[in-house]
Amino acid sequence: MFRRAVRLLIGSGEGLGLTSGRLRLAAIGFGVIYALIVGRLVQYAVAPNIDEIERVAQTVAAIQRPDIVDRNGTVLATDVKVSSLYAEPKNIIDVDEAVDLLSQALPDLNAKDLRAKLSTKKGFVWLKREISPRDQVKVFRLGIPGVAFVQENKRVYPNGTQVAHVLGFADIDNKGIAGIEKYLDTSGLTRAAALEAGKGGRMAPIRMALDLKVQHAVRDELAEGMKKFKAIAASAAIADVDTGEIVSLVSLPDYDPNIPSDALKPEAINRVNTGVFEMGSTMKALTIAMGLDSGKVSLQSRFDARAPLQYGRFKIHDFHPQRRVLTVPEVFIHSSNIGTARIALTMGVEAHKAFLKKMGQLDRLQTELPESARPLVPARWGELNTITISFGHGVAIAPIQSVMGVSALVNGGWLMKPTFLQRTAEEARAVSTKVLRDQTSVQMRYLMRLNAEKGSAKKADIPGYRVGGKTGTAEKVIGGRYSKTKNLTAFTAVFPMDKPRYMLLAVLDEPKALPETHGFATSGWNVVPVGGRMVERIAPLLNVEPDYEAPTATALLGGIPTGSVQE
Repeated sequence: MFRRAVRLLIGSGEGLGLTSGRLRLAAIGFGVIYALIVGRLVQYAVAPNIDEIERVAQTVAAIQRPDIVDRNGTVLATDVKVSSLYAEPKNIIDVDEAVDLLSQALPDLNAKDLRAKLSTKKGFVWLKREISPRDQVKVFRLGIPGVAFVQENKRVYPNGTQVAHVLGFADIDNKGIAGIEKYLDTSGLTRAAALEAGKGGRMAPIRMALDLKVQHAVRDELAEGMKKFKAIAASAAIADVDTGEIVSLVSLPDYDPNIPSDALKPEAINRVNTGVFEMGSTMKALTIAMGLDSGKVSLQSRFDARAPLQYGRFKIHDFHPQRRVLTVPEVFIHSSNIGTARIALTMGVEAHKAFLKKMGQLDRLQTELPESARPLVPARWGELNTITISFGHGVAIAPIQSVMGVSALVNGGWLMKPTFLQRTAEEARAVSTKVLRDQTSVQMRYLMRLNAEKGSAKKADIPGYRVGGKTGTAEKVIGGRYSKTKNLTAFTAVFPMDKPRYMLLAVLDEPKALPETHGFATSGWNVVPVGGRMVERIAPLLNVEPDYEAPTATALLGGIPTGSVQE
């Protein structure tokens, strides 16, 4: 029976050769099918989840950021490619073995967390971001199925702390968290640059108004001044008064954006944009400009400063009392609280409030930097508030608001919002508001230059650069009361005063008196010389040529009569 079945299957002997060929062909066919099945099973068992990996790879590849460069093209922030380690837990054959091998190769991995990640049935988990090439080789040699690498972008800041508060930083996923980096994301500039690059174009860099060379000089001088006068903090900003561009911004203590956790230190805030301070006598420049612009006050106007100004139970004193009637230029160069308060009272409470609001001092100032602060303004503003605010006490503002306000005093009366991106004078003027008469601006240039020639800003009168400015010393509020020992000293400088181009604001927080300052800790003894050294270093970098035959303060008025100034 069996033999017959075999003969039926293979046929007669004559056809044996043909049947053998058929058997071989059938065997080959079955072998191919078997191999395909086995291969597919192996693929499902150990091959990567291609769709998941591609999705993650596309995600991390898409988070690329345009370079940030300074106004001269120097790179401030850029992306570099780094490898990161991931796993597909559902394809891990032996979790215990994988944990043991990875823990030995990468001792900084937490074995407990690693085991928890690899014990899930997820298609993808991160094991270590930004792995070093040496560690990458170690893991590669382990040959663990289900463990591999993917390339992603990492943000780096070649200049470290130098531009920290302007740039901000990006997180481990290359998303902007603070500063210009956050602005690039929220404004859509990051996405627009990436889309352009995806079309085969080049990702254009973001060009800042900031000048890295100027930034370095300002930070260097500010750090030296902070150290010398034992201040707890310091800040400075340089603005182009014709464009509103911020050419430099420094806030100390600062942080390294390459180490984002450093930015969480409470002392590492951007004091120029997010700090609010009573700016002291620098506010007097705005008060006097208000009086002059109204026409109710002229340079020849005189104000009685023979005795303290009595208001109810309060007395307003001068720090350096002249005990006589003062002209407006004398009120300015002697920084008379009494004279400034009388100018404000001449205008009245409502006019004072309206002027400060027009000058951008009472509202939150928002720039490209997401970080900003709301001014502290009295809820009920009466005559006493107008008196104290006129000379810089009673309203706390962000220093960048002072930069904006004082720039308008000297640039012809144009109030322009500061910008950290490049723009032309024409572009700035198109979005600016005329807030002062041309003549008022000329008069303020005269007063500020006069203060450097004869007043409290003499230590910043760098030969050839025609500096003008206003000093300010404000007692800090500690525990709800003004401290007699802790001051904030500020210096607003403009140069060159015959044709104003740049404005500098420098601030020292709680500077200490030194033997060489004769026990004084007011601005004329500390922040003014610091500001002078800044001007001396940065003016050549900004192409401001020295002129040793420059006009005097009086000549700046162009024939406008001045009030007398007693020597």
